[in-house]
Amino acid sequence: MAQVPQRFFDALAVRTWCGLSLAALGRAREEIDAINVYPVADGDTGTNLYLTVESAVAAVEAVFAAHEVDEAPRDGSEAPRDGAGGPSLADAVGAMAHGALIGARGNSGTILAQLLRGMAQVLAARSDNDHTAGHGLQRALRHAAASARQAVAHPVEGTVLTVASAAAEAAEGAGGDCAEVARAAYEGARAALAATPGQLAALERAGVVDAGGHGLVTVLAALVETFTGRAPGPVAALHARVESAVEGQCAAEEGDGDGPAFEVIYLLEAEDAAVARLRQRLDALGDSLVVVGGDGLWNVHVHVDDAGAAVEAGVEAGRPYRIRITHFGHGDAHTTKAERPPRERAQRAVVAVVPGEGLAALYTEAGATTLLARPGEPPASGELVQAVRRAHAREVVLLPNDAELRHTAAAAAEQARTEGIRVALIPTRSAVQGIAALAVHESERRFDEDVVAMTSAAGATRHAEVTVAERQSWTTAGICQAGDVLGLIDGDVAVIGADVSQVAATVLDRMLSAGGELVTLVLGDEAPENVADHLEARVREAYLAVDTVVYRGGRQGALLLVGVE
Repeated sequence: MAQVPQRFFDALAVRTWCGLSLAALGRAREEIDAINVYPVADGDTGTNLYLTVESAVAAVEAVFAAHEVDEAPRDGSEAPRDGAGGPSLADAVGAMAHGALIGARGNSGTILAQLLRGMAQVLAARSDNDHTAGHGLQRALRHAAASARQAVAHPVEGTVLTVASAAAEAAEGAGGDCAEVARAAYEGARAALAATPGQLAALERAGVVDAGGHGLVTVLAALVETFTGRAPGPVAALHARVESAVEGQCAAEEGDGDGPAFEVIYLLEAEDAAVARLRQRLDALGDSLVVVGGDGLWNVHVHVDDAGAAVEAGVEAGRPYRIRITHFGHGDAHTTKAERPPRERAQRAVVAVVPGEGLAALYTEAGATTLLARPGEPPASGELVQAVRRAHAREVVLLPNDAELRHTAAAAAEQARTEGIRVALIPTRSAVQGIAALAVHESERRFDEDVVAMTSAAGATRHAEVTVAERQSWTTAGICQAGDVLGLIDGDVAVIGADVSQVAATVLDRMLSAGGELVTLVLGDEAPENVADHLEARVREAYLAVDTVVYRGGRQGALLLVGVE
């Protein structure tokens, strides 16, 4: 079905472009992954680009949703449509850039985030903040290409940077509206992408074009569709030799070894001067250094042998968080010169989302593949798909451990099934339900039987949490004030109080009033030291046949998680 074309680059065009880009990268992800041979043949460029854009889409949708709430009429009449009371162009492009920045993955994803930020800086600076015509889009593309080059410590031709520069140059020569500029940028990028094997030896050996450049051309194709209503021809025609990508990756491994062993990525809150010093220090530690962002928030990407030193450098510069450290492994270009046989798939695995480092260690010890979800940072569906792939099994049991992740987990499961993985989603609403499910997991029995047993164990576990209210709000237990201690049972606020131990005890009494044989307590880092002892003593005194087990959850958000089986 043809897309309704946008005339100008306004907020709705931003929303449309982001959505079309995500869909296009979703279709092209596996193909882009397959031709990923530079700077490391780790086969994840398409996935990283997809996750980066997915984060941008979520941020843009949040801005539109906020305006829909703000503008909703109170008399029951129809709400204003997009453009009448929706976000401005500055709002939309600002959200797009911020979402891409905080969600950027890998080398190419980080560069794409800077390209989007560079465009946003020009588009948001317009005086009317309503829309931008063709000449504004030209300036945005030019500034995007220049800012991306500045973000890379040592720019290399034949990469996404070359493709971005070509797109900007082609757009400069176009006249007319946004549609003409977008089409010219796409054609310029497409031609530059086709020429990348002649500029980079690793691509020439593999017989493929640059993976990051392929991703950018895909995003520009979505820009053309935004303004014309129709997508241009498939990018796949640019690399007829893509079937040789696997052999090309092996060639890259044989010729490019002995590079850094780790990829380190983190968000950093820091001042400009501190970031300038950080660039120098990280450049001396490794390669593939990309630092993007500004206004106090940065995304740092580098390949190093000493991951700890890279993180310490961030600590000296400011406050690093959302730290991701990936070992390239023995099959990647940076760590080996010898071919090795592919790892055999396991028959079955459990993949679980966990809210804290302590629980991640517990789940990992029990044999699960874990995905850490920090407070306020729920994983995207693409991250769940990556975790399922990382489990490297024919059959996967997925434990989201959060009611709000149900739809995200379902989408991830569906995507994994299209890749030939048999996935069963158990709708666990808390990590304590996941613990109960994992306790009865037996990989030797039939898949369906294992899923039924795990589902039954999770369903038989009531869950609760004790947390602190961030603001005044209405709850099922009455009005709470900021700083009040809240006890939630099965997702609903049941107790409001001032003392953590007292609220926790009340919650536990209410849960055990319906019976139970085992109490599971998971303590967060900020929980009072004596709360576990207090609750264990209460169970021993009042519930003689009930056992208690205590775990340390780490930085899990809630002060205390409670499970009763």
